[in-house]
Amino acid sequence: MTLLEVLAHHHDAVSLKLLSKETGLHPSTAHRILAAMTLSGFVERAEPGAYRLGIRLLELGNIVKSRINIRQIALPCMQALHGQIGESVNLGIRHDDEIIYVERTSSGRSSVRVVHLVGARAPLHATAVGKLFLVEDGLQKLREYAKRTGLPGFTATSLTTLPALEKELDRVRRHGVAYDNEEIEQGLRCIAAPVRDDTGELVAGLSVSAPAERYDPDWVPRIKRAADDISQALGYAKK
Repeated sequence: MTLLEVLAHHHDAVSLKLLSKETGLHPSTAHRILAAMTLSGFVERAEPGAYRLGIRLLELGNIVKSRINIRQIALPCMQALHGQIGESVNLGIRHDDEIIYVERTSSGRSSVRVVHLVGARAPLHATAVGKLFLVEDGLQKLREYAKRTGLPGFTATSLTTLPALEKELDRVRRHGVAYDNEEIEQGLRCIAAPVRDDTGELVAGLSVSAPAERYDPDWVPRIKRAADDISQALGYAKK
């Protein structure tokens, strides 16, 4: 395992001498282990006396990735965040022009009807999680979305024009979190942070929703940290 870690650390093929030095293994011991791993495909011999990670690791990695259930991975972090904040925590994914909420912890305290029920859908531009995805799309795709949907409004604070939405998305880009200022339902506010997979792709958004009178901007660091923990569990390495 130490040999694999060292090989993963180096971009190019690594000599037996360097592998021995960095792992503390005797050259003959390292050579014997590398020979066994080469036969199994975990390591490849790039040239005489130099090694790199093998294709078998990619195959196994893809198997692991295919078995990852983002809801199962996210739920412990969501429950911990819920315990800290005491408000509803939501996990949303994108489907076409909408966000679908796939997991939720309920506060049980809200007098406001929260729309973030599991399986519920909401437009991208009217939700905190949706805005995260619109930022990822870039300007051209954002314009196409606006033309396609017409940016319908739901409350007095809904963003129904492209300039207003662009300005808001610029704020999201700068701060790394997105907000819903009573835009999908009057009296309900929301903060969302991005969840990324091992490739860096945005795969979900983690959000906290609460009645406007209980909203607290100081939640942001905790929400970001929880989203980062889920991303890390999915294999994302923050640069």
